Amino acid sequence: MAPHDFWQAIHPPGTFPDDREFTSFYVAALEDGRQLCLPIRVLADGEHALASLIVNQASFAVLDALAEDLAEKIRPMRIDVVAGLPTLGLTLAAAVAQKLGHARYVPLGTSRKFWYRDELSVALSSITTPTQEKRLYIDPRMLPLLSGRRVGLIDDVISSGASIVSGLNLLTACGIEPVVIGAAMLQSECWRESLATAGPQWITRTVGVFATPILKRNDAGRWQAPARP
Repeated sequence: MAPHDFWQAIHPPGTFPDDREFTSFYVAALEDGRQLCLPIRVLADGEHALASLIVNQASFAVLDALAEDLAEKIRPMRIDVVAGLPTLGLTLAAAVAQKLGHARYVPLGTSRKFWYRDELSVALSSITTPTQEKRLYIDPRMLPLLSGRRVGLIDDVISSGASIVSGLNLLTACGIEPVVIGAAMLQSECWRESLATAGPQWITRTVGVFATPILKRNDAGRWQAPARP
């Protein structure tokens, strides 16, 4: 596949073989069997890799499908308002809020406006931008939309869990505890340790449309997914 072809189509079940070995792309499966092709990103050791998803580069059809699935998964939690994590999580959060029938959502941000308050910010780290020093802010004007409400915190991908923990820390500083954390993709299992450290409740409150594993290069030079339990 050409690089610009990724994230552009949801394929019918069985379009690609489910042999757990991959070359240039990983085939992720949604719960209903539909498939999404994701580019493989090789890690620094050269022997392991991850599947990648960038929602704001996806086609509208793919975004719509992922938002619909996530909205249905979190609908039983009776969310009053969706809060989105920057940057890539904002695209998905807005779409999920629409699927839930909401008129708006609350975007968190990394750009400090002059009316923001430093005490309503926390340090933000991300696996995709590890060298950048950022802070995560909430617009003080948005607090009445979140306070005392059932909040869902949405990101596009949960990988190391660092971004989600930053979002939780910010909302906690504002006296807000989300009832659910949602993402299109849960990438590997690394996020579990970070979220467990933030609080034992967060593991069971985290929902993803689909999950992808850490891949390992096998003797044939292909990328091998671990066997399903």
